[in-house]
Amino acid sequence: MRLIADLERWLRTEQSPFRAQLLREDLARLRRLQALAPAAPDLATFVAAGSRIGWTQQDARTRELREPLAQLLEAVYAFERGQRDAAQEARITRAWQALHRLRLERLLGCLSPPVPGTAD
Repeated sequence: MRLIADLERWLRTEQSPFRAQLLREDLARLRRLQALAPAAPDLATFVAAGSRIGWTQQDARTRELREPLAQLLEAVYAFERGQRDAAQEARITRAWQALHRLRLERLLGCLSPPVPGTAD
C-alpha cells in the first residue's frame, strides 16, 4: 500500500517527537487493517473490527471520525481483497487525508491554547 510507504518515508525524516509517535501509531493501525482484511468474511465485519483498533484513546471518540474512517476502511478492504490499482491507491490516500485532517481538528485542536483575542 502506497500510503504505508509514504508514512514510513515521512517518519524517517520527522523531527518532531510528537508527530513521529503519531506516525508510528498510524503505521501500526494501517498494518493491522492489512491483517484484518483477508480474515474478514465481509466488508461489514471488517468495518466493525477496523473501527475498533484505537483510532482514538480507547476508541472513546472514534464515532466522531465515523464518516472519513468508513471511507478509509472501505478503500483498504477493496485494496487488500485484490483491487490493487492506482485508482484504489488514490482513494486510500484521499480517505486518509480526510480522516487525518478531521482527527487533528477534533481531537488535537482541543489541546491548542486559544489564540489571543479570539477566546472568551
